[in-house]
Amino acid sequence: MSTATTTESKPQQKAPAGERVADWADGRLGIYSLAKANMRKIFPDHWSFMLGEICMYSFIIIILTGVYLTLFFHPSMNEVVYHGSYAPMHGIRMTEAYASTLDISFDVRGGLLIRQIHHWGALIFLAAMFVHMMRVFFTGAFRKPREVNWLFGFLLFVLGMFTGFTGYSLPDDLLSGTGVRFTQGAILSVPVVGTYISMFLFGGEFPGHDMVARFYSVHILLLPGIMLGLMVAHLILVFYHKHTQFAGPGRTNNNVVGMPLLPVYMAKAGGFFFLVFGIIAIIAAAFTINPVWALGPYRPDQVSTGAQPDWYMGFAEGLVRVMPGWEINLWGHTLVLGVFIPLTLFGLILAVIAVWPFLESWVTGDKREHHIAQRPRNSPTRTAFGVAWITLYFIGLVGGGNDLWATHFHLSLNSISWFVRIGFFVGPVLAFIITKRICLGLQRRDAEKVLHGRESGIIKRLPHGEFVEVHEPLSADKLHTLTAHEQYAPAEIGPAEDENGVTRKVGPAEKLRVKLSKGMYGEGNQIAKPTAEEYKEITSGHGHH
Repeated sequence: MSTATTTESKPQQKAPAGERVADWADGRLGIYSLAKANMRKIFPDHWSFMLGEICMYSFIIIILTGVYLTLFFHPSMNEVVYHGSYAPMHGIRMTEAYASTLDISFDVRGGLLIRQIHHWGALIFLAAMFVHMMRVFFTGAFRKPREVNWLFGFLLFVLGMFTGFTGYSLPDDLLSGTGVRFTQGAILSVPVVGTYISMFLFGGEFPGHDMVARFYSVHILLLPGIMLGLMVAHLILVFYHKHTQFAGPGRTNNNVVGMPLLPVYMAKAGGFFFLVFGIIAIIAAAFTINPVWALGPYRPDQVSTGAQPDWYMGFAEGLVRVMPGWEINLWGHTLVLGVFIPLTLFGLILAVIAVWPFLESWVTGDKREHHIAQRPRNSPTRTAFGVAWITLYFIGLVGGGNDLWATHFHLSLNSISWFVRIGFFVGPVLAFIITKRICLGLQRRDAEKVLHGRESGIIKRLPHGEFVEVHEPLSADKLHTLTAHEQYAPAEIGPAEDENGVTRKVGPAEKLRVKLSKGMYGEGNQIAKPTAEEYKEITSGHGHH
């Protein structure tokens, strides 16, 4: 007879419900290992890095408010007679799109505030994108390995412009209808394919019956979907490549000095999100934007006085407004150069800033990775070019509002148009020259500080009666910041013959690269930073008189 022995064990205590859920999710998604690897990632801290956060937070606000507005908006051009809460519009025939916009503004609880937050959020999103891109441009944060991420950011800005355009065209009011009519004219100016694009976009002759429905699909689905994908890819690349940081003690291309993502950075980022949301909400509550009820529904035979696009489209409109009305008639067809040339220039001017990282990489021949951001003064040519580009953009904005400048300041419309025309050629050149001289002057001042120290403001009288100002030596941190930047040597074509005496063939591309390199980094384009030998000689006393 055999006997079995059993051992009694105490029942295991159940883990808390939250822990069990976390274990279940980790076993299927690998969340713990992912979080452990990335949640303590270090991010550098600088006020200018908040510009990118404003872009992201305002985009989130646009998405949230946009979802709310889609619940009440009717994207239809079917005509109805209005009998809503806004008495001045009673009995007027309008599209369902315009009527539903009035209902959102006057009948939906919080509808007008949400509309205004949505519109102001879009303006702030694009403004923050513009400033953020310029911060990246001026600090050289687009250099390898971030060229692709620069293109992602540029595409986000361009798509944001067209998303905003399709958005403010949806209410079908007189202002937005005038803007769409302007755009249709620009599309028709494109040779050969312009008429086909117009017929496809509007579903027939302008304005057609499908415009609002098609713009609605593009505005809430197509463009936001692409932008969301680009933004996620942009953030993934920022996370993967690590954030750039400004020069300082202990900061190299191989490390990051800053705060961990959790808990410090996430806490600051969360608070900043609510700060951005609150400021946009205050602006939306205090300042009216796009009051469609004051303009009335769109009619093709009417034009709203003082029609202006949102600021980011003002540049394109300015190009068209100040362009002479040139036309060419060929084989019974009219080529409207007065519209087509500005349309082409608009794309080219945007493309120039997009391809700059690749142009600079080609000119310098620098294929190394760069994780240290530059001070704008230490790259005078690039900084001057960026300021010239911004100057050109804002001169175009003046042209886009030439009628308002004329009426508000009692000026001649033709004089303003000629000012803008001349400014397109003179303004960027002056901006380039002035900015470059300022950068070189700041470089000289930095060199003086390194060699002679900081002016203390203390005046000292020497025994022989001379008055001198006492200079205080800079700290090691400050010295590092002022001398950490690299300076490129201008490229050279090299000897005409190789080591075997064979004549070298130098192509036009190489000649152009050398010429651009000398123009960007040659004599008179950067101030040589002090060397260690010069600093030792000065500080040892041999350099003083």
